[in-house]
Amino acid sequence: MMQKLDQEGVSLCTRIIYEDIALTTAIEIYDAMSLLTLLSLCSGGKHFMTSNNDCGVRVYDMDGFQLLNHFHFPWPVNHTSLSPDRKLIAVVGDHLDGLLVDSSSGKARICEYKYIRAATLEGHLDYSFASAWHPDGRFFATGNQDKTCRLWDIRNLATPVSVLKGNMAAIRSVRFSSDGQFLVAAEAVDFVHVYNAKLNYEKRQEIDFFGEVSGVSLSPDDETLYIGVWDPSYSSLLQFNKRHRYGYLDSFV
Repeated sequence: MMQKLDQEGVSLCTRIIYEDIALTTAIEIYDAMSLLTLLSLCSGGKHFMTSNNDCGVRVYDMDGFQLLNHFHFPWPVNHTSLSPDRKLIAVVGDHLDGLLVDSSSGKARICEYKYIRAATLEGHLDYSFASAWHPDGRFFATGNQDKTCRLWDIRNLATPVSVLKGNMAAIRSVRFSSDGQFLVAAEAVDFVHVYNAKLNYEKRQEIDFFGEVSGVSLSPDDETLYIGVWDPSYSSLLQFNKRHRYGYLDSFV
């Protein structure tokens, strides 16, 4: 279901998967203008990509809700994220390994059961549920049930750059700040970690509370961190504002 904020009612409604037990596990909305040449589309606008546990990843045009592409993978997909240059897609799911696939194989017509495998991500010990790209497009992160968030460099995917360990639960949500300075990694319950990417992820702030985490998000200006808590007894939306240290001379222009 899609609803435009400046209009009343539901704009479009369709069923992506027709299997009774199938789920849509993640949705990413992005500007498709930079994909025009690659996809040979007639118009740009916004697209959205769905990850599904029927082993599929689907790309839709938001204007007409047209299915532009359907990629099929050998295992259920839990999360996908598109690189800043729109050329690569990180794909993770019910498999120990993740995939980095080439988005340029997409066409305006449906290409079922086909994908270009650019690289395999080996290192996690369980299934993955989250991924996110650093804004420079060189690094991306994956969150896993093995209680780790792993950082990958697309120039050398043989081993992860860093392995960031959680306290007690799977890493279910990861986000980079828009300036690339911070990485937020949320465990399934009780803990959210904020790492300083500019200090090689060696310095972190740990947010400790009580409840199951539904997800994390950062405001576009990186000033605010939101944490969703869906615990039956403590459901809430937590808001944390960035702390600034201003010196005496900052008051002068």
